[in-house]
Amino acid sequence: MTSAPIRERGTTVLPSYDDDAPPALPRPALGRPSLDEQFVRWGAWASALGLAWLVTQRLLPLPGLAWFLVVWFVLGIVVTAVLSALTVTMVEVRDRVAAAVVTGGALVVGAALVSTLVFIVLRGWRPLLHSNFFLDDMAGVGPKDPFDMGGIAHAAVGSIIEIGIALVIVLPLGIGTAIFMTEVGGRFAVLVRTIVEAMTALPSVVAGLFVYTTVIVVAGWPRSGLAAALALAVMMLPIVARAADVVLRVVPDGLREAGLALGASRWRTVWHVVLPTARPGLATAVILGVARGVGETSPVLLTSGAAAFMVVGPTDGVMNSLPLYIYTTVRSGEPQAITRAFAAATVLLALVLFLFVVARLVARPKKARKIRSRPVKESS
Repeated sequence: MTSAPIRERGTTVLPSYDDDAPPALPRPALGRPSLDEQFVRWGAWASALGLAWLVTQRLLPLPGLAWFLVVWFVLGIVVTAVLSALTVTMVEVRDRVAAAVVTGGALVVGAALVSTLVFIVLRGWRPLLHSNFFLDDMAGVGPKDPFDMGGIAHAAVGSIIEIGIALVIVLPLGIGTAIFMTEVGGRFAVLVRTIVEAMTALPSVVAGLFVYTTVIVVAGWPRSGLAAALALAVMMLPIVARAADVVLRVVPDGLREAGLALGASRWRTVWHVVLPTARPGLATAVILGVARGVGETSPVLLTSGAAAFMVVGPTDGVMNSLPLYIYTTVRSGEPQAITRAFAAATVLLALVLFLFVVARLVARPKKARKIRSRPVKESS
């Protein structure tokens, strides 16, 4: 058994190359794809387009745009996999197929969203051209009256009031519940998390029946905007608590440990470190809660009732809202009323978008103040 030669200290050893070794495999590009990759990518879908037309229009009786798009998507994935297997390894083939599937799913979701928005706006644009649609209520206006009479001011104000009251209830309870589940923990926190997760799938009609039974039937309160706000709060609370719990879990433990190491208490660390760090995520949780509550119809139908006139006080009796206005207007069956309902749905979408923008502005991190350096005076 021979031992390896001992190299003297200070000697330089040059690397040896094997001239007969095969060339190294090219590594996949991590940045912009090359021209060959782009040609394979787009050529696969172009050829799949022709194959989809041949299959749906000549070989199989599959008329309609939907079948054509489905066949095109399936054949595009197949052709992408075949062409990629001719030039790259199987790992890259799987990667390209997965990227094609994910991109196709995103395009389907985007197309469904855009088509829904366009359909609603095209069906309800005519009432939006009249200023009275935003400033008047429906007192004394029938379903067959022209668009220059009546409006949705009472429903929009009712939705804002009900969502505002629900947010006042949900924000401290939802975020406080998330803080308890994340920062305190324990067996009771596990029970609370289980209840919150179960309430996330609570049907809206059950929340409306709960508030109707406890508040209106048992307590004797009349149907009002306050009762509708309580029903919306029951729907929004588990959404906000669950989303805020997930956001607070993402905050690094190092920030908590740093705050505790500096001598701060646990609650002071949560207030000054954890919550400011998670503020954008908490704003997203609030957005999800508002999006869930602002479009609910059955809870407000059971607890508030529909009014054709303006009601501002949350305890002054029945109060209308935009989802309830859309529901009652569509039920009339008149073409004029259905067009008004689509116009109200357009306003509801614009209201949700406005709330989203406001929440994002609130969640924007504050800019760090610039510290101006003062010149140091030289001591004489």
